[in-house]
Amino acid sequence: MSAVAKQAGRLRRRRRVRAKVHGTAERPRISVFRSNRGINAQLIDDDSGHTICAVNWTEAELRDLKPLEQADKVGKLLADRATKSGVTSAVFDRGGHLYHGRVKALAEGAREGGLSF
Repeated sequence: MSAVAKQAGRLRRRRRVRAKVHGTAERPRISVFRSNRGINAQLIDDDSGHTICAVNWTEAELRDLKPLEQADKVGKLLADRATKSGVTSAVFDRGGHLYHGRVKALAEGAREGGLSF
């Protein structure tokens, strides 16, 4: 499978997921971006088009962790920042990635941090 076909498949899955998942002010969308080097997550209110809070793998405390530990910590940090913003529940947008590995670790970390979805 070529790299182009792999990327096109992920974008197809991403569009399919986004057609069904919509974030509101009460239940924002957790958008996940995963690259080979790290993982990012943000809470998005799709009604107003604003990002409530975000976590990036380039932050100092996340940079030197192993990939699964990094994803788990990103989820916990996102949940912590969300509760400070007054958000307790969200909807999960895996961004076309399979719910496996780092994406799953991020989701479980967010649940442990106090977010429900």
